[in-house]
Amino acid sequence: MMKSRNSESLSNKAALTQGGKKYIEFEVRVRYSEIDRMGVAHNKSYFEWFEIGRTEFCRQKNIPYKSIEEQGYYLVVVEAFCKYKRPLRYDDKFLIRVFLKEVTPKKVVFAYELVTRKEKKSIASGYTVHLSTNAKAEVSSLPREILNKLKS
Repeated sequence: MMKSRNSESLSNKAALTQGGKKYIEFEVRVRYSEIDRMGVAHNKSYFEWFEIGRTEFCRQKNIPYKSIEEQGYYLVVVEAFCKYKRPLRYDDKFLIRVFLKEVTPKKVVFAYELVTRKEKKSIASGYTVHLSTNAKAEVSSLPREILNKLKS
């Protein structure tokens, strides 16, 4: 069984649809190191949760980041956005949902939604834009195999 860095099992992950869009969903828990002095999850933690989400998304599509990099490609973040809607506190459990919003040979856009476990109320939403580069940091097209796996 896999463990996230938040020490939560990802065995409850699922490929779901919402509004015709496929997404993956899994549960995580707010760690003490992710909160500020007021006991609220720090704003930077949301981007780390987005990263956990997209890494798991790629893993579930059978194209882990490690294998993308082993093929000489990197998905470089060039834009990131988060809209905070309600706070998270230490030990809160919540769901991360990840959607593939756009994919082209040179660009991948992931969308994220963090929601409460029971009521499925929105905690935060956002997106990240990634450009594909080679080892020399030059923009380059992803191979068709990677694109097809991401879209599947």
